[in-house]
Amino acid sequence: MIKVTFLGTSGPFPSIKRNHPAMLLTYDGENILVDCGEGTQRQFRMAGISPTKVTRILVTHWHGDHVLGIPGLIQTLSLNGYKKTLFIYGPKGIKRHMKDLLTAFPSAAGIKIEVEEVNGKFFENDEFYLESKLMVHGIPCNAYCFVKKGQIRIDKKKLQKSGLPLGPLLHKLKEGKDIIHNGKKYLAKNLTYLADSKKICFVMDSMANKNMHLLAKDADALIIESTYDAELHELAREHKHMTSKQAAEIAKESKVKKLILTHLSERYDKDPLRILSEAQKIFKNTFLAKDLDVFEV
Repeated sequence: MIKVTFLGTSGPFPSIKRNHPAMLLTYDGENILVDCGEGTQRQFRMAGISPTKVTRILVTHWHGDHVLGIPGLIQTLSLNGYKKTLFIYGPKGIKRHMKDLLTAFPSAAGIKIEVEEVNGKFFENDEFYLESKLMVHGIPCNAYCFVKKGQIRIDKKKLQKSGLPLGPLLHKLKEGKDIIHNGKKYLAKNLTYLADSKKICFVMDSMANKNMHLLAKDADALIIESTYDAELHELAREHKHMTSKQAAEIAKESKVKKLILTHLSERYDKDPLRILSEAQKIFKNTFLAKDLDVFEV
């Protein structure tokens, strides 16, 4: 089970109801924090989660509402004897930004921190991989995907039609390898399918662009900024942000299963359903995240 906890769902300005952006993806011992706005540590406490569980931080871009919680988080990890390596990933420039931050706030004593500038697939193990694509926001900006790998399973009906015998040859098919039997080649892709794979995408501040579609294609969940409603599309364009209508159009065109809207302007605090209903007219399976909401995929 993959769980996403919304620690903060506001736009550039926090409100009484919404904290600065931060999301925690939890899966099989990994706790991957996407952005770390000011006040994220308190949100961890409100959610009943220890900040020391964080294993990786994915920084979308270096704007204050997305990163000002990092110095305090690192200090907390240091004071609590954090023993893991903290991996921090981000777009071009994050190495310099993190170096400056750690110089200004020298509170990382005893913590091993590795910072990497990423574009494309940047981490992979037997269970999952992480991928990023560049967005359009005026400064270097990434969107991210977490992909849980599925298991290769043999299609029994196709196997029966193929005439292949049961036995050791099938182990190669399960490994995704093509096989040759009685002089004939059998392609693994024609006899197998991928089961139980999951894909969760995080798209924060950005104008709509083709990379969003590429990243979000067939995602089980697309978590995306929805700073403005459609009436303010010119303002969204000016500030290089998204409207809820645009988010829904991307979800529909990318054939995602679930759309989750976040990063709302404080102007919608009294009427957040305005954002939700606008998106649902285009993409029915849309949800509006609130602080401390938990979604399971």
